[in-house]
Amino acid sequence: MSERAPIGSPCRGVAPLMLPYRGVAPRVAAPPSQAAAGCALLGRVTLGAGALLGLASVMRGDGHHIVAGADLYLGARATVHIAHDLHPALIGERVTVGPNAVVHACTVGDGCVVGADVAILDAATVGPDTVLTPGSIVFPRTVLPGGCLCSGAPAKPVRALEPGELARWRARLRSAAATADPHGSLPRGARPAASAIGGFVAATARLAGDVRLAPEASVWFGCTLDARAHPVAIAAGANVQDNSAVRALRAPVTIGADTTIGHNVELHDCRIGARALIGMSSRLAGGTVVQDDVFLAAGATTEPGQVLHGGWLWGGRPARALAPLDDARRAAVMLAATIYRDYAAAFAGAQAEAKKSP
Repeated sequence: MSERAPIGSPCRGVAPLMLPYRGVAPRVAAPPSQAAAGCALLGRVTLGAGALLGLASVMRGDGHHIVAGADLYLGARATVHIAHDLHPALIGERVTVGPNAVVHACTVGDGCVVGADVAILDAATVGPDTVLTPGSIVFPRTVLPGGCLCSGAPAKPVRALEPGELARWRARLRSAAATADPHGSLPRGARPAASAIGGFVAATARLAGDVRLAPEASVWFGCTLDARAHPVAIAAGANVQDNSAVRALRAPVTIGADTTIGHNVELHDCRIGARALIGMSSRLAGGTVVQDDVFLAAGATTEPGQVLHGGWLWGGRPARALAPLDDARRAAVMLAATIYRDYAAAFAGAQAEAKKSP
């Protein structure tokens, strides 16, 4: 499979990519008021009127549904997803989500402002008219009150918002260019070797250079894989989820079998073993080595050359070993790999059908 068309300038008035999941297509109250290149609505998504969808933003409702109210703003490379058979993603009206943020299987109240690089995790609830400052991580099952400024990892209320403060945060994010790409650029016409692609590559992913994708591996919507300087090899059953960036600039990148790279992760020149899970919004510095059977919590970072030893739960900024890896987390890693094989098969079929359409 060759590289997808490069993501570039904004596409006002052009519909986003829309694909069904197992026969269920996205539903929109009205066409988005603005859609930038590479944005995608996928599967069980219901979207209100007046949406502005930034460059390569993704709303993917496969294993559960997504419902978003009117006047949604999704910044460039923002990702909305669900927890398979467990939790939907429910987003109120007038919600603003900044660039490179993740809204995952949670509830976000009316009027909220979600800053750049924020991750809101499974079963969390954010009350109405709340601001999450850039880089904050809302841990699973957290409940944040309405009308507050919240910050940190884990995110906690800092104080009540002052009069007019919510509107200023909202205006600041919405006035930023929804087409500025956090992943940077790849040259036009760059493409991987077709013979090296044995798994699923989503329609809006960008691949360049020596990318080697084994059977039953998958690269998801909005991802960037830069293998122009050194190869990127993804083993069987591994998945690189929406809007993640993998760059092999100074050394090869390898991702082991049945490993999950969560949404909006950044990997630089690193080696990741088998049966690992790299949590959403994590950042792995150059030279990082992740051994087999590692669970890295969402929002974590590593230091250059750091080794994450196998059999442990890691987390923090920078990451540190938190606890031995228990059977429940080991099972969760293998379940994610299985689920993503099924997702990939469904979307591969949807993409093939879409190509047949006039």
